[in-house]
Amino acid sequence: MKNQSVTNNIDWITIVLFISLVIMGWLNIYSASLPDNQTSIFDIDQIYGKQIMFIILTIPLILVVLTVDAKLYEKYAFVFYVIGLVSLLGLFVFGKTIKGQTNWYSIGGFTLQPSEFVKTSTALLLAKYLSDVQVNLKNVNDQLKAFAVMGVPLVLILLHDTGTAMIFVGLVFVLYREGLPSWYLWTGFSAIALFFMALLIEPHFVVAIVLIIMILQFFLSRRINRNPIASLIIFVAITAFTYSVDFVYDNVLEAHQKDRINVLFGDNVDLKNEGYNLNQSMIAIGSGGWFGKGFLEGTQTKGGFVPEQHTDYIFTTVGEEWGFVGAIVVISLFIFLFLRIIYLAENQKTKFSRVYGYCVATFLFMHFFVNITMLIRLFPTIGVPLPFFSYGGSSLFAFSILLFIFIKMDANKVNEW
Repeated sequence: MKNQSVTNNIDWITIVLFISLVIMGWLNIYSASLPDNQTSIFDIDQIYGKQIMFIILTIPLILVVLTVDAKLYEKYAFVFYVIGLVSLLGLFVFGKTIKGQTNWYSIGGFTLQPSEFVKTSTALLLAKYLSDVQVNLKNVNDQLKAFAVMGVPLVLILLHDTGTAMIFVGLVFVLYREGLPSWYLWTGFSAIALFFMALLIEPHFVVAIVLIIMILQFFLSRRINRNPIASLIIFVAITAFTYSVDFVYDNVLEAHQKDRINVLFGDNVDLKNEGYNLNQSMIAIGSGGWFGKGFLEGTQTKGGFVPEQHTDYIFTTVGEEWGFVGAIVVISLFIFLFLRIIYLAENQKTKFSRVYGYCVATFLFMHFFVNITMLIRLFPTIGVPLPFFSYGGSSLFAFSILLFIFIKMDANKVNEW
């Protein structure tokens, strides 16, 4: 087929969703950071002025991504991955510590967070590996290699930033789409459920509940393996895990991690200290009612009662000033974007593009899900930005690159016949 211009094949629906979210994000950043003495929106001494600058700089960045031959992203996936790992290792020597975390490089007065960009390089290499015709995720060796691609950056990020590292775990859903046995997912979900259950109630009650469920399944379900030895081994493993939770909580988790779990459960929470941010965010969201207080009219926002409202807590501005209806509109746009990316991924002509598309959808969804649910006390507060909404050049640049590489791949698929 004759080569065609990218602009003729580009998915404008995704572009419009992207632009809509970026504009809405800036409006909320403007509201959350507007000082009493209002200045120009281009005033880079103000947070909203810096974000305008980041948005403007994103435009040539997107054009470069769309100009590069889509095949080069696959060809040099390993190179991008290595560069990403080197950037993470460099934090141990050249990283700047902000609020106790060494996650940034300081460049000319601005900070750059490499972990945001490593998502793209990891997605590219994972897509390249899984697109190999020799790879079969039913094979244990291939599973281990795929987990290694995910795990190396995850471990390096975990040493600096627990929240961002947790986002990488979502790539398991991509592996599941490509043939990873479902028991991995069930094991993961079960472990999380058991962990929180063991914190809420006595471990022996948890073990008793598990035993009853396993006995009922053993005798009533026709779809499980009735091997008594296998069932016994599983039960012993679950029991050991359950009784280890208290030890892990007391001796492994750091103080701030315990505080976040306590805040989630409302257990001995000091609303003036560790529980303050979440309590204020819920007050701000709840005060918006159905239709909100109006743009620039949020009393919680104007009063500065929600710390870091322009970053991780930006959605509280939506809830207060735009209300329940506005929040639903924003959430709907995000969901539409995720579904659109998945739809495009399923219609790719190459496995590489499909897997990469699923990685994009997964990373964006994980950020969205964690950010929104932590504000309404359904998930521990771990501090991750809301894509295209939260203030920050690193996150905006990284999410834009992540998304537009896939848009480029999708636009190029007509030439892959």
